[in-house]
Amino acid sequence: MSRAQTGDREAFDRLATAVYDRLFAVARRILGDDYDAEEAVQESLIHGWRDFRSLRDPARFDAWMYRVLINCCRDQGRRRNRMRVEVPDLAVERSDPANQYARVVDADELERGFLELPLEHRVVLVVTHYLGMSAPEAAQVLGIPTGTVYSRLHYAMRAMRAALSRAAEEPVNATPEVSR
Repeated sequence: MSRAQTGDREAFDRLATAVYDRLFAVARRILGDDYDAEEAVQESLIHGWRDFRSLRDPARFDAWMYRVLINCCRDQGRRRNRMRVEVPDLAVERSDPANQYARVVDADELERGFLELPLEHRVVLVVTHYLGMSAPEAAQVLGIPTGTVYSRLHYAMRAMRAALSRAAEEPVNATPEVSR
């Protein structure tokens, strides 16, 4: 670690290689796209190499890299002007078009609620719900206290419930308007 801080590229390369898969997994979940995730991870590693000498506590390298990655994910999202929405294939019975419409609306409402969350809350939801980590595991991976994970989960879930509640109160047009 100290060799990397003095500018040893090989030492930093070993650190980056050790954390790369975890960085990519987090970026992929946050950005929803392999290409965008790859860009964010590469950018975070460049920033990491450039700014590594300023890291005061080398033992917190992983947590520091996650913060750098999160900032790079924000930048990548801004560059794209919007995040891509991936809607999983829905197993819908063809005989009930209303059921198909309701499922698409539900998936869209979930995605919109998720995208309204602050990035820190999205990260915690991704790590715990999509990756299946416990709160203590997530805390270790993210380099934050376990209590912070629980707090962010609480506020994220509350915000998701509020977003879904708002969506349920809004009238939904049965037929989409077509602009001419």
